[in-house]
Amino acid sequence: MVDMENVEAYRKWLKTSLEKSSAIASALDESGSRLELLNQRCQSLKVLLITPISTQKCLFVGIDSVLCSVSAILKVLESIHQLENSLLTDPSSDLCTYVSDAKKLEEALKLLADNCRLAAGWLHVVFEFLQDTAIADELYLLNINRYLRILQELQDMEEGARLDGGFLSVAFDKLEIQFHRLLIANSMPFRLVSIASSHTASQPFPDTITGKLQTIIERLNANGRLDKCQSIYVEVRGMNARRTMRTLDLSYLEIPTAEFEVIHDVTSYIDRWGSHLELVVRHLLEFEFSLSSKVFEKIGPEAWMGCFANIAIESRILSFIRFGSIITKIKNDPFKLLKLLDIFRVLNGLRLNFNQLFNAKACEEIRTVTKDLINKIVNGASRIFFQLPSQVKLQRPSSPPTDGSVPWLVSFVIDYCNRLLGSTYRPHLAQVLEIHGSWRKEEYEEDVVFSLIYKTTKEISVKLDAWSKTYEDINLSYLFMMNNHCHFYNLRGTMLGNMMGDYWLREHEQYKDYYASLYLRNSWGKLLLVQKHFLSYSNGRVTSQDLVKRLNAFSLAFDERVKKQSNWVICDEILRENVCKYLVEGIVPIYRAYMKSYNLSIENDTKVAKHIKYTTQCLENMIRSLFQPKLRKSGSIKHANLFVQTPY
Repeated sequence: MVDMENVEAYRKWLKTSLEKSSAIASALDESGSRLELLNQRCQSLKVLLITPISTQKCLFVGIDSVLCSVSAILKVLESIHQLENSLLTDPSSDLCTYVSDAKKLEEALKLLADNCRLAAGWLHVVFEFLQDTAIADELYLLNINRYLRILQELQDMEEGARLDGGFLSVAFDKLEIQFHRLLIANSMPFRLVSIASSHTASQPFPDTITGKLQTIIERLNANGRLDKCQSIYVEVRGMNARRTMRTLDLSYLEIPTAEFEVIHDVTSYIDRWGSHLELVVRHLLEFEFSLSSKVFEKIGPEAWMGCFANIAIESRILSFIRFGSIITKIKNDPFKLLKLLDIFRVLNGLRLNFNQLFNAKACEEIRTVTKDLINKIVNGASRIFFQLPSQVKLQRPSSPPTDGSVPWLVSFVIDYCNRLLGSTYRPHLAQVLEIHGSWRKEEYEEDVVFSLIYKTTKEISVKLDAWSKTYEDINLSYLFMMNNHCHFYNLRGTMLGNMMGDYWLREHEQYKDYYASLYLRNSWGKLLLVQKHFLSYSNGRVTSQDLVKRLNAFSLAFDERVKKQSNWVICDEILRENVCKYLVEGIVPIYRAYMKSYNLSIENDTKVAKHIKYTTQCLENMIRSLFQPKLRKSGSIKHANLFVQTPY
């Protein structure tokens, strides 16, 4: 009776297993004909096994359930063989069916793994029970024993499949190959410059292709093969990113740091760097970010963010960041501030893009080097800017120009301050200084940029007085002050002029006029007196000797001034024309009247005529040719070099 109770319990358990097995077997094979064939075979086996004891139903009711379970397992095994045959085909012909069959095979193998061992155990109990029962014939016991061996072989096969992969592993290998094939077929490099100029975005994968990739990823992920899938994705899309990057000339990213110290046109490299970085981030990386998230969206962000991070590195994003770091290492000078602000402007413009693309843990390396670059830019730019007044002050021992023109330092500082105040640099400079102050827990002052530039400009103004006192010729000193005050007055309408204010500009206008009058009176005033005295006529009562004496005295005085001032320069064209006009109007009319009064000309063959050195027109031309900026051999006007390196 105890054995009967155990058998009854087994029967109930096996009945449940049979129902589950039947449901799974039905789902595994939708072909009615194949199932019918399997059912016929299993029914024959069932009749063969249970007929000898059918007359003793009350005693062996549990044995029927055990045998039915074994029959169902054999049916599942037959379905597995059918699925294995279908998985030998190429997935590309019907990917959905192939993946569906692979999933069915997984479930069938799981069913065998879950039930084969238990069914064998119950069948073994039945075998032992029947051996102890006199009613069981020998043939029946042999059949049960044969099926015990079959179940044991199934267990061995299932364990072997786990070791060598079996058909299921082969199916997954084929899915990986198909995944790689789909990616390759739909990955094509593109010209970033062309996309930017046409304002068209890169085309994403078609929905059908994305769906196929997602289907494969889901199946492989369910079987522990996500890493291989990610590796394939990074390999293909990373290679595509590298090929896309080859459409840009990025050779400058490989220039050593030492070479940048001697490259004068670093700004052009920075401009190219900024343009290329914007193309890479806004067109290549944003596309890869979107594509990765779409392909792996059913798996989760961790899966696709890791892929995207590797693809971003393949796109040389770290090389772009390292280029910026190289610029921060070159020696300090005023132009380095502009270069740092140029880099900051690019990075600040891409700040939202960087935050979106590289916010995940997988992108930690990219975030770290980017943050380090921003730290170097902010600290370096702030340090150079705050040193500007003191650096201008250090220039005081230098000498002024020998031609009385505007010193290169004045021109440089004025131009430099105007650039800092312009819309290209001032907003970014203010932002850099605000960030720098926040790091130092200092309160940011809104007018810090204006305040420091005002101090720098005042240092230049103070330096003018010191420079003017170094000239031996007082007239050249006056000319120098006239030139420089005119240069400051001409700032009206510029950013720096507006900042300094009308009062400051009017002061320089007054000083310009003051020094111009001093120069004309001291340098040319005596000549005008000589001209009026010696070239004045007295009702025709002048001897030839007097005429010669007066002409020689005037020519000598005029030649002396022209020779001395032939290398002097008046920088402003309008001021130069006004000075020359003043001299022409003061000298030429009297000279012309004198010549006309005594009927003197070079053509006249008289003793006086040979002493006439200048015609009226020649005299005027010589005056108007004075104070001109000298021409270089290349034909360009000689002027203060705005790009002279200062000792920072």
